[in-house]
Amino acid sequence: MGLSQTLLVYVLLCVHLGVSQHYLRLRPSPSDHLPVPDLKEDPDPEYDPREQDLAERTLRKKLGSNFDPNYMSISSPLLVNLSAPDNQVKLQGPMPNEIKKLDLTETPYGKRVKVGKKARRKFLQWLWTYTHCPVVYTWKDLGVRFWPRYIKEGNCFSERSCSFPEGMSCKPVKSINKIFLRWYCQGFLRQKYCTWIQVQYPIISECKCSC
Repeated sequence: MGLSQTLLVYVLLCVHLGVSQHYLRLRPSPSDHLPVPDLKEDPDPEYDPREQDLAERTLRKKLGSNFDPNYMSISSPLLVNLSAPDNQVKLQGPMPNEIKKLDLTETPYGKRVKVGKKARRKFLQWLWTYTHCPVVYTWKDLGVRFWPRYIKEGNCFSERSCSFPEGMSCKPVKSINKIFLRWYCQGFLRQKYCTWIQVQYPIISECKCSC
């Protein structure tokens, strides 16, 4: 599924100061923009879950098989970059056909040059490494109104251009959806009703060098 078909869940908080009416609206919105931007939360702690609402056994049961420890964490992990530096990236899978089939013997002027097998292999390996677009994973704190509150979010490597000559950049081409629990409130003041609901959170899973 392309990113243009990915549904992002945006939680829109509308505050009407005149009557102090607070309500949440969850609206799935098609978007090409990943990772998901930070949500603007109402700072009022009245809309935070209470201690009894955070019982791990109850929430695990509510989330069920959607709990994925590879992408979510209940306790605070090290909020650091989880990917290897660019010069240590291990290329996986076969070399892309568009690189493997490059003709290095033909010049722009129509003349042909001789390229040894070893030199060709080293150049194609360098080109593959240079244009490779790894997904860089980082733990992100979603806040107390999500459970689990920590997500391993993907970003496309962006420290330099991925093309030779320069000009192209790494962009997301695939994403996966993970199910989280979201603390959802309706009503206002003491008449409000809050509960945990399931929401989809898209995570970049593959990047590609493109314009």
